[in-house]
Amino acid sequence: MTIRHYLQFTDCTADEYAHLFKRAAEIKRKFKAYEKYHPLADRTLAMIFEKASTRTRVSFEAGMYQLGGSVVHLTTGDSQLGRSEPIEDSARVISRMTDLVMIRTFGQDKIEKFASHSRVPVINGLTNEFHPCQIMADIFTYIEHRGSIQSKVVAWVGDGNNMANTWLQAAELLGFTVHVSTPSGYEVNAEVAGVKGNAHYKVFSDPLEACRGADLVTTDVWTSMGYEAENEARKAAFADWCVDEAMMAVAKPDALFMHCLPAHRGEEVTAEVIDGAQSVVWDEAENRMHVQKALMEFLLLGRVNA
Repeated sequence: MTIRHYLQFTDCTADEYAHLFKRAAEIKRKFKAYEKYHPLADRTLAMIFEKASTRTRVSFEAGMYQLGGSVVHLTTGDSQLGRSEPIEDSARVISRMTDLVMIRTFGQDKIEKFASHSRVPVINGLTNEFHPCQIMADIFTYIEHRGSIQSKVVAWVGDGNNMANTWLQAAELLGFTVHVSTPSGYEVNAEVAGVKGNAHYKVFSDPLEACRGADLVTTDVWTSMGYEAENEARKAAFADWCVDEAMMAVAKPDALFMHCLPAHRGEEVTAEVIDGAQSVVWDEAENRMHVQKALMEFLLLGRVNA
């Protein structure tokens, strides 16, 4: 089987996502019904963390165990990745000993370099540029609650970061529209996002207008990991980009709210919104595990219909 990596959202086709969402639903059903399902027995996932995480570690580790596999957890402190060994050499060694690698790191160039020298599939657990597993979970969550996301409107309020980049890729691939509203100086860079044009996104200077008529309103923290030195400047710049009840009120009556977590209530979102009736953040967080299980199954076994 040809090695497939998952380094950004565009690494799968729309048809493959339809399959992955179908598999995620079935794998989740088995999980809820306590049905044993071990298609990855005797397979090992290496998890490499240069950026710490709660949800990424728990979702991948628990998910791999539930599929019958095992996990090796590595950080820069207990591997050569944080020392002097070239990434290429680490990739050659780790991929000879494991069946699958998930990396959560800083620059996209690092994960691409690792993948280019890996003998096994590599998954992007997060980079500064992209967060494909999270957007896959978000779309799956929307489908669970509201059906197809095709032709819908997603309002992105906040930083033009890795989440925003990946939403733009997803919109172009799956046929929906993203309303983007960021403070001046924090815009999405379409070239970095890798989108072909602006047919699937619109830019709004006013976050309230970005939310008007939206089917889904979503945001992220104002200061992502690696940008802590900018925290105070970002708090000042983003003050008007807090998702509040007024923004949700102009969205569609059945609009959902999502956040990739962790959240800072009173900064990028009010407590009334994230803890309110339209919020599906806890389903969204759980679904990271289910879509990633479907992804790992797909990368190692191809299309499965069990």
